[in-house]
This record gives sequence, C-alpha cells and structure tokens, in this order.
Amino acid sequence: MRKNTLCTFPLCFALVLIPVMLPAQNDATPRKPELLCIFIDCEDCDLDFMKTEIDFVNHVTDRAVADLHILITTQETASGGTEYTIIFFGQGKYAGMTDTMTYIAGSDDSEDTIRRGLAQRLKIGLMRYVAQTPVADNINIAVRNKNVSINPEDRWHNWIFSIGIDTYLNGEKSYKYNYIFGSISANRTTESWKLRNEVYYDYTKTYYAIDETTTIPSLSKSYGVDGLVVKSFNDHWSAGLSADIYSSTYSNIEVSGSVQPAMEYDIFPYRQATSREIRVLYNPGLRYYQYFDTTIYDKTTEIMPFEYLSITLDTKQRWGSVAISLSGRHFLPDYKKNRLTINADLSLPVVKGLAFTVAGWASLIHDQISLPKRGLTPEEILLRIRQQATQYQYYSSIGLKYSFGSRYSNIVNPRFGD
Repeated sequence: MRKNTLCTFPLCFALVLIPVMLPAQNDATPRKPELLCIFIDCEDCDLDFMKTEIDFVNHVTDRAVADLHILITTQETASGGTEYTIIFFGQGKYAGMTDTMTYIAGSDDSEDTIRRGLAQRLKIGLMRYVAQTPVADNINIAVRNKNVSINPEDRWHNWIFSIGIDTYLNGEKSYKYNYIFGSISANRTTESWKLRNEVYYDYTKTYYAIDETTTIPSLSKSYGVDGLVVKSFNDHWSAGLSADIYSSTYSNIEVSGSVQPAMEYDIFPYRQATSREIRVLYNPGLRYYQYFDTTIYDKTTEIMPFEYLSITLDTKQRWGSVAISLSGRHFLPDYKKNRLTINADLSLPVVKGLAFTVAGWASLIHDQISLPKRGLTPEEILLRIRQQATQYQYYSSIGLKYSFGSRYSNIVNPRFGD
C-alpha cells in the first residue's frame, strides 16, 4: 500500500467539510434584501466586472428568484465589431416591464473598453427599475458630453479591410510541425447591400521521424478566393450572388470554381435576428473541377450543376437558446450524389439550477466525387493527408449542469484565479 498518498481520508474529509462550515462564519455573502435582484444572462460577458461596477443591486445566481432577468445576445456588425442587444425582462412585481437597449463595440475596441461600455448601458437600463427601490434616493445622473455627433463622417464609406497572418511552429527531436495561414478581406455592409471578399492561403507541413534513417513527411495546402454580393429587398426577402475559386491537396482538387445565385426568406423581420429568426436559403449553382489525380469516376476535369437548400432556426429567449439548421445539396442530374447535414446547439434550463445542453452536427455523405481512383497509402490514411471515402460524419456533445446553494453572487474574489 502506498503511504505517500497526497490526500488521505481524514484530510480529504476535512477539505470537503471546511467549505460547508464556512458559510456559518461572518464572511458569508452579503445580502441586501431592499435592493433590486438581477440575473445577467450572457455567455460572453465579464460577470465579475459587472458585479463590481454595478454594486447598487443584488446579483443572483438563479433567474427564477430575480426581479429582473437581463438577456444579452450578440451579432457581428458590418465593421467587424459586435452589437450587444440587452433585453430587460421584469419579473414578480416588475412583470410586464420590458425594455431593449443596444451597445455596439468596435472591432478594435479592447476588452476593457467593451466591458465598461456594456456596464454603462446596463446602468442606464436599470434606472427604470431601480427608481422603485430605496436606493433611488442615492442615485445621481450626469451628462459627460452634450456635443455627441449622431452621424459622424465616414471617409471609408462603410468599407472594412483586414489583413492577417498566423504562424505556428512546434517540434522535438522526432517531430516537427509548421503551419502558416494568411488572409486578406474587404467587406462592406449597409442596410441595403452586403459585400464580402476574401483571399486566403493555408499551409501545413509535418515531419515524423520513425528512426534514424526513416522520416515521413506530411504536406497539406489550400488556397481560395471568395466573393459575395447580397441585396436586401425588404425586411423578409434578400437575393445574392456568390463566386469562389479554391484548391485543396486534401480533397484532391487542383482548382475548382463556382458561380451561385441565391434567394433567402426570413419568416421574422431581419431586425429581430438577435432574438429569433427562421431563414430559408435556396441557391442553384455551377461548379468546375480540375483534379490532381484521376477520380473514382475516371474524371480529371468536369463541370457539375447543383442545388442547395437550407432551413435555419435560431432563437435566444429567456427560457434558453436553440440553433438548428438542416441543409441539403445534390448534383444534377444525378440526385444520388447528395449530402444532408443537420447542426444543433441547444441550451435549456430544465428546473431551478439545472441546465441541459446539446451541441453537434451530422452529415450523410454521397457526393465525394473528388476521391482519387488510385487509393491511399497507409501514410496518407494515418496522417490524414488525403480525404477518405465515408458515408457519414458526426460530432456530438450532451451535458447537464446543476447548481445549488446561495442565491446571491455579489462578491468577487480573484485570489488563486477562477
């Protein structure tokens, strides 16, 4: 029997017992029963910062006991920043009091700038509710800048340009990994038009030393050019045209290009996209293929017409969030060459303190027209240098999380990290 075990039974029992006994001491979470109780429902917010900045309310851990449920959702802006939609849902004696605010963070804003701006918006939105609590007598309101320009001049005319490069080097005596990725994009978004353009290059090279004389290299390269133009007709309909050229050693595609017109309909108005949307997208297209190796269909080049249809449901509400999309594609005129994909992401509070999450995707695949006829070497299979034949792919994650204990969470203690 090992006698140098780090955690013996008495020690482990004490470590478990001590936290249970601590709440009985004077260092318990402070309770402010006369203050507004709020629950901030946000995945990408610095909640510790919110607790320290917004200290005139009670922060609670359970939405069911809150006077105010604050739901914060996000979506990307035309400039590459983030638009935060803040919805205040009154509960209990505040039932029926619902407000909505927005906060827009720039693409070059620091995390500190974003969290301070978001906290400021929350403070403003809370005033209507705090006005009905005793703390209202101690609130002072001031305007820092009375000369704010509503429509500032934009010399770039809504164009956003981005250049990026990412490199990664890793290795040891018997292994080396080199990775380079670069991209250039030019995007412009207005209420009526959306333009997206990107050029990218992806390079990965790996060496595996089996012994002093045997080394197995692995090389994967891809590049591409993508373009998209979308015109908005009204709050439900839009049309677009996309085109692309790309190459991929993994997929046995020396060069491929396509042109794809498309139509999209959203059952809900587009302006509600941060909280709910049901979009139907249809686009036919024509794609040209030129292969590195002769394919299983004895092709070195070919032109394939196709159809694509997708239905997407995305909603973020007080009861949770659901994002499900179902898409299908098939080549023409051979309908047997097709692919069906479903994506799902759910987060649902079941009962007090219990949350249920599901995430994943699955594809039924019958359209691998670029597979090489010659077959793959063991090295190409083991190192995943070339794509293999398959009839399906999937990924899934299911989880449950249950929390209980004190409903208050006003304290922030950063010692020893989170």
